[in-house]
Amino acid sequence: MLKRVLVIASGNTERLALPHLTAPLRDYGIAVEVSIPPKHRAITAREAYRIIESERYNLPAPDKYVILVDADGKLPETVRQPIQSGLSQRLGEHFEAVVLYAYAQWHLEAWFFADDRNLRAYLGGRALGGVDTTQPDRIRNPKEHLKNLLSGRAYAARIAGQIASALEPDTIAQRSPSFAGFLSAVRNGDGDGGRAGA
Repeated sequence: MLKRVLVIASGNTERLALPHLTAPLRDYGIAVEVSIPPKHRAITAREAYRIIESERYNLPAPDKYVILVDADGKLPETVRQPIQSGLSQRLGEHFEAVVLYAYAQWHLEAWFFADDRNLRAYLGGRALGGVDTTQPDRIRNPKEHLKNLLSGRAYAARIAGQIASALEPDTIAQRSPSFAGFLSAVRNGDGDGGRAGA
């Protein structure tokens, strides 16, 4: 039976891209689902709690929850900590499922640049510009950079899903510490040291 992991992320881009980026985990018995707050709300302790409460009584209930936040270039701890402490209070000490935290250093789109070969192929062979694809977590405003590379095509969540489906998650994990941490949290460990009750 597959272990069910629910990732709580910030928006439709993550909702459509993350299933592709985590698809290889099915070979290890892990099924990943993605849930987002309604109406483009930010991830807060309150929003995460609402999602967990709505999911925990489904059968089968998730075995684990992973909250993925955008650090937006800040220290991930400063973004995670208010969510973690507020959620821990709301869930209480008797909540049995594991809740872990992971982050994208800027935005999920930075992860796309880590697999530069397949991203270029998706873009029809177009060069990726002046970014260091060997250090994708350092790319500032990766979403804007990607929009510029799409040559007039509007960037939307659907496009993020298409791009993600063309990429190799193993390649991304080798170049992006934040993506590797996310996969670790989903698979068996903690993305950046944060548990719900910690």
